[in-house]
Amino acid sequence: MKQGFKELFNTTDFKWGGLTLPLFLGMLFVTLFVVYLPFGGKESGFFRANFLTVLAILSVFGIFFGEIGDRIPIWNEYIGGGTVLVFFMSAVMGSYNLVPKNILDSVKIFYSKNPVNFLEIFIPALIVGSILTVDRKTLLKSIVGYIPLIIIGVFGAIIGGVTAGLVFNKTPLDIIINYVLPIMGGGTGAGAIPMAEMWAQKTGGDPKTWFAFAISILTIANVIAILTGALLKELGKKKPHLTGNGELMITKVAKVEEVKKTETETETEKVGQQEFAAALFFTGIVAIIANICSVFWSSLNLPFEIHRLAFLVIVVILLNISNVVPDRIKAGAKKMQTFFSKFTIWILMAAVGFGTNVQEIINAFTLSNLIIAIAIVLGAVIAIMSAARALKFHPIEAAITAGLCMANRGGSGDIAVLGAADRMSLISFAQISSRIGGAMMLILGSVVFGLFA
Repeated sequence: MKQGFKELFNTTDFKWGGLTLPLFLGMLFVTLFVVYLPFGGKESGFFRANFLTVLAILSVFGIFFGEIGDRIPIWNEYIGGGTVLVFFMSAVMGSYNLVPKNILDSVKIFYSKNPVNFLEIFIPALIVGSILTVDRKTLLKSIVGYIPLIIIGVFGAIIGGVTAGLVFNKTPLDIIINYVLPIMGGGTGAGAIPMAEMWAQKTGGDPKTWFAFAISILTIANVIAILTGALLKELGKKKPHLTGNGELMITKVAKVEEVKKTETETETEKVGQQEFAAALFFTGIVAIIANICSVFWSSLNLPFEIHRLAFLVIVVILLNISNVVPDRIKAGAKKMQTFFSKFTIWILMAAVGFGTNVQEIINAFTLSNLIIAIAIVLGAVIAIMSAARALKFHPIEAAITAGLCMANRGGSGDIAVLGAADRMSLISFAQISSRIGGAMMLILGSVVFGLFA
């Protein structure tokens, strides 16, 4: 379990999102005062609807529920911790009008009802930072051998999901769009959220509609993936020939130690504000290039479109492989990615939650969805274990990394799965699954949404 409640209420430690308890309580008081106290006969009262104010309000709600969620036993290990609690509690508050309408309207603008919204910087920062900082040699090796393993797992997930879906009279297309894509999409920040935007662009619907179900089914699959990791650990003890005891590759030449490090070597160097700023500006230009590619592709009037975020993934992969980006920029990109993924995810989840109908989430927790999620996860695992030896991988380690680490909640899910499987040495390959594998699912999602959604 993460830091307990006793430490959380220590008045001298910086446990509340980097704040001490007295300082956070002061911020909470100001937030509640502005949100709930009308003044001068105006509904808005003291609330001033601008980017900074909404950011601050969402951060307070996010820190409050996030820090608590990270400390609830069982919840923090198997359900998703603070990130999921922030989303669910915000959804409850928004759905049952526990927050004034003017606040909710401002959050919608902050999140998705404005071309200049928070997602426009959050998603590119995660994509550029995550892919660009994978070690180039590891990226090349993984494309040759490990990437096919991931693809096999995705096909296995589709077969498992479609087979279970037929039992419940669900079409194969429904299973792929609403089940397989979110579960195998690399988590929330760089997976479900951009996929929701892609879905909305192709269908004209509200991204929260797709996302509400996506995060629910992803949460179910995350729990299943963690439990399956523990089961595979026990299987390895009973069937030693199926496991490498922490080593993924069978060949002696390419042992885990050779690919242990997936982050750029400059990650450990001191990264200052200049590197951070340079990486942020660089990300903006790369995003512009990706948009140019998307516009040009659309002008060709081909049978399907490729989303600008999918082009962003492709461009960054090419930049990494070509090795044209200086190490200082890569180090800054890693710092940028860490900032957005670690320190702003609760803000974003609060924003998404406030605009989500909680009843849609409740409706997702059905017996049919549980069985379909299990079938998707097990389908990926079985397919990978069947093909692993042919690709010179140990079956159990392959299933854990290329399968379970695709079907969980991304980075935090990787840690939980590897911890349950006692295979933390495989974190490199787990990150490739979440990052590169998740990026591949974005591309697949862009194509599927464009053709069938």
